[in-house]
Amino acid sequence: MAEKTPTIKDSSSQVKKSLRYMRDKDRELVRGIFRFHEVSGGELSFRYKAYKEDPLEKHTFLDGETYTIPLGIARHLNNNCCYPIHRYTQDENGKVSAKIGQKVQRCTFQSLEFVDIEGLEPVPDIVTVEKVI
Repeated sequence: MAEKTPTIKDSSSQVKKSLRYMRDKDRELVRGIFRFHEVSGGELSFRYKAYKEDPLEKHTFLDGETYTIPLGIARHLNNNCCYPIHRYTQDENGKVSAKIGQKVQRCTFQSLEFVDIEGLEPVPDIVTVEKVI
């Protein structure tokens, strides 16, 4: 009995099913508190579209307010709303010896639901050090 070899159609249908599952998962609603670390008491507005089928949606959040939003938006706020700061250290001869990178979180979404959802916890400030040769 010969085995069926996977075809391009088979793999593309699996990718479509996987993308549909991820899109449906990102559309599940979560309840939590928005925190705007840059401007205490401020407002953050942005437009977001994660998948081709999704419409472009405008979101506006006030610091300290409670919202029910899609999981994908909550992940976006916790994982992508940061900016990098780079510094360099010098040795005693003035040669650059290391590059220090730090990510500063602009805002976070703290879930009020007891769910263990990967990527929903706010990312703490991340510091990386790279040796420069």
